[in-house]
Amino acid sequence: MLGLLNEPDFIKFVGDKEVRDLDSAQNYIRQGPVASYDAYGFGLYLAELIDSGEAIGICGLLKRSFLESADLGFALMPAFCGHGYAFEAAMATIGLARDTLKLPNLVAFTADNNTRSIKLLRKLDMSFDKMIALPGSDKEVKLFSLRL
Repeated sequence: MLGLLNEPDFIKFVGDKEVRDLDSAQNYIRQGPVASYDAYGFGLYLAELIDSGEAIGICGLLKRSFLESADLGFALMPAFCGHGYAFEAAMATIGLARDTLKLPNLVAFTADNNTRSIKLLRKLDMSFDKMIALPGSDKEVKLFSLRL
């Protein structure tokens, strides 16, 4: 998690979480994914290679106060981008949302210039809805949705 949160593309497209050491990374996990599991029954999950168990990134569902639906989120370490892993992890997450959690729909948002994420969201059959402003920011992002 420490490495992923400090990747230049993560900071550029997702934001700087100001996690710079192992203690703050562990705290980020406790206050983010673990707290989300407790509150909503879902959160971000570790994405790993099936054969080796090597950690390659995260993928999962987030509940954000400014969105009505659960939000599909994903991020991979650069060495694992472009190999279909994000698609595979996102499809598994969509299956979980639909089949286990029985959610009616999902949303996802990404920066207007994040072409890789936009391509992936379209490949997942998510439809562009509109541009939205992120709370506390002057930055607008593309909002996508998927009816489950």
